Amino acid sequence: MTDHLPGRDTSLLLLCDHASAFVPPDIAIAPELLTLHIGVDIGAGPLTRALSARLDAPAILGTVSRLVIDLHRQSDHPGLIPTVSDGHAIPANIDADRADRIARFHAPYHRAIREQVRRDRPRLIVAIHSFTPKLELGGGPRPWQAGILYGRDDRAARIAIDFLRAQGIPTGDQEPYSGRLLNATLDRHADGQGIPSLSVEIRNDLIADPAGVAHWSAVLTDMIAAVRNGLALNAAPAQ
Repeated sequence: MTDHLPGRDTSLLLLCDHASAFVPPDIAIAPELLTLHIGVDIGAGPLTRALSARLDAPAILGTVSRLVIDLHRQSDHPGLIPTVSDGHAIPANIDADRADRIARFHAPYHRAIREQVRRDRPRLIVAIHSFTPKLELGGGPRPWQAGILYGRDDRAARIAIDFLRAQGIPTGDQEPYSGRLLNATLDRHADGQGIPSLSVEIRNDLIADPAGVAHWSAVLTDMIAAVRNGLALNAAPAQ
């Protein structure tokens, strides 16, 4: 299940794995969990849509809650269908039909990304996520406003981190977690294809309303421009 936004600038592709809190009626997940960060990346969907409109770039958004299946996990990952998330039990997932959920939700999402990448061969892929200011279980407050995550290829990430910090934005490098440990979507569709990429994490209280989304879409529009310019300069042949 995907939501595919069109855009004329196909040299850029935006992704949002956790854009939706939707749960199909045949899966009994408590509704109160779906407003929490464990059910959806709060603000990430609206932010991705705003960026797609600003940049006239295509975007692919996941349209099912991460509590049904986590689109940002490999299909064999033990946390693909979580039975517990940040201390909350998910009983409906204990005996879930793994193959069925992959076929219904995970495979179509990644197939859509793969087909887009093969067709347009974007020169940059940016994944949009959000993070909670503090987990319910373990860990202290997360002081960053933004975090940039990356896997083996840090070409785009280094430019993005420098840009955001130069704007005075507290920015985590591989925070609130490391893309070396969890970067499944970009590992598959960007790093695996030799395409520069980065994952952007915005603290979810900063994008929980339209004003916050508008502010951060402007910030990230400028950041993406800086990344694209930096990549082009770095790729230019010596004179």
